[in-house]
Amino acid sequence: MDGVERKRTEAQRSMIKDSDLKRDSGIPERVTLKKEIGLLSACTIIIGNIIGSGIFISPKGVLEHSGSVGLALVVWVLGGGVAALGSLCYAELGVTIPKSGGDYSYVTEIFGGLVGFLLLWSAVLIMYPTTLAVIALTFSNYVLQPVFPYCVPPYIATRMLSTICILFLTWVNCYSVRLATRIQDAFTVGKLLALGLIITVGLVQIFGGNYESLTPQVAFMFNKAPSIGQIALAFLHASFAFSGWNFLNYVTEEVVDARRNLPRAIYISIPLVTCVYTLTNIAYFSSMSPEELLSSNAVAVTFGEKLLGVFSTLMPISVALSTFGGINGYLFTSSRLCFSGAREGHLPSLLAMIHFKHCTPIPALLVCCTATIVILCIGETHNLINYVSFINYLSYGVTIASLLYYRWKKPNLYRPIKVSLLVPVCYLLFWALLLGFSLHSDPLVCGVGLVIMLTGVPVYFLGVYWKDKPKCIYDFTGKETG
Repeated sequence: MDGVERKRTEAQRSMIKDSDLKRDSGIPERVTLKKEIGLLSACTIIIGNIIGSGIFISPKGVLEHSGSVGLALVVWVLGGGVAALGSLCYAELGVTIPKSGGDYSYVTEIFGGLVGFLLLWSAVLIMYPTTLAVIALTFSNYVLQPVFPYCVPPYIATRMLSTICILFLTWVNCYSVRLATRIQDAFTVGKLLALGLIITVGLVQIFGGNYESLTPQVAFMFNKAPSIGQIALAFLHASFAFSGWNFLNYVTEEVVDARRNLPRAIYISIPLVTCVYTLTNIAYFSSMSPEELLSSNAVAVTFGEKLLGVFSTLMPISVALSTFGGINGYLFTSSRLCFSGAREGHLPSLLAMIHFKHCTPIPALLVCCTATIVILCIGETHNLINYVSFINYLSYGVTIASLLYYRWKKPNLYRPIKVSLLVPVCYLLFWALLLGFSLHSDPLVCGVGLVIMLTGVPVYFLGVYWKDKPKCIYDFTGKETG
């Protein structure tokens, strides 16, 4: 017994010594994400993620599929309304299940590992890297537009500039959460000022009598009546511009007083963005005919060239600033999704590691950065938007369906926010109609989105569900993540 007691005493002394060494070196015994996101930063994360490249790309797709100016504006307003319904449901989920990770965390908690993993798989593999790639390409195209005024910027130049931008912002997010949120705050204000310039110039045009395209007789004039499937595709393009409304839910654990600030930020941000988007499109149509808008590769630049004269270079600069902030916001939030997935055991444990000094998920950020650069090299902007929009809406619907199931499964659970059942039901009815008609209208694009998601099924059973793997596999993964 003396020998046992001696060993126990030595082990205790060793633990105390290790603890003292950690304290002396400034290394905390448990490293966690810090709560550094207040109400203002929470609003700028939502606004900054929604207003990225979508409002400068999607107007063309919305108008093309809707067939008229009037119906296009209706799609934009309804798109904001649908985002508002979804955000109300996410507000309830966010304060009821206060975990970072958004859709993935809620669905994993409610429906179990497989469904949660499929959302995680599609998001990490295609959804967020693709969205980041689209925003980065928009950034580089608008930056290079003044350098190549009479032709499309070279392929290599746009990819190199996009890659440099992503690498720089990845470094910023690895270095400091506070610096990343300060950049987000500043560039969100910048992008609102840019859109404010477009709206102001458009209103001056309207008050000057230039609103022929907006009169009801002209606005709802169709060259060819759109099918329901085409209208559904118009909503998918609008949904790409509104994507990001749920991103604050990915960083819930870093929000100060999340139960109050999460819903407040949603209630402030979504109506503001819907108003800005609708007024921006009205401004476009006040100075550009539908034919001009459809033929333009850079809508805001064409708008600036027509109305701003010598100050037209302000427009590509403003769009570049807007998309720069969008890239920063997407990197910040998507890396937290990887972090949450690793913490649940659905991704390699390396991705759940946090830098002890900076308190940032550096491995997760590097994975997001690498995946985005790969997508940059293999995809084109408009094709990527179609894939992302379908997978996005699919994920939203599954998540909001989980809210209804959770209400039935745990009716007595305390919910700080409890929305009317009409809200998720109305959202899911619209969701089912939209996805059904989209699948009918463009089965190839929607089918590819489904296939990408379902490829996660064998990966889940081999990588997560199968516990008794050969020892060599555990040795290998331990060596790689140790």
